[in-house]
Amino acid sequence: MRSLLLLAGLAGALALAQPSLAHQHAAHGAHGAHGASHAIPAPADPVVDAFRAANARMHADMDIPLTGDADVDFVRGMIPHHRGAIEMARIALEHGEDPEIRALAEAVIREQEREIAEMEEWLRARGH
Repeated sequence: MRSLLLLAGLAGALALAQPSLAHQHAAHGAHGAHGASHAIPAPADPVVDAFRAANARMHADMDIPLTGDADVDFVRGMIPHHRGAIEMARIALEHGEDPEIRALAEAVIREQEREIAEMEEWLRARGH
């Protein structure tokens, strides 16, 4: 249960790191990226860039060939999901300052690594 709460909190942090649709619209001009030639792109932000890259890697890694075995497919999909949570927690540790969030990020890393090891062992024991 605690891991689910940690993941929910981290997912919320990622959602806050994503720019709004209005911001994306403004960054590309009123007519999109191919429209107005005078559109000024939003300045690069290393935190936003790091979260976007982590999110893209996690989603790409979660795109696994499905077997139809719900147990196996769940575990195989959750491993990269947990790795994504670890990567986001490391970004929070690198760039964040709030002591409570830093402690949460450390706990996420510790718990997700433990759960990854459990899931990998579960797969190995079943020949996957």
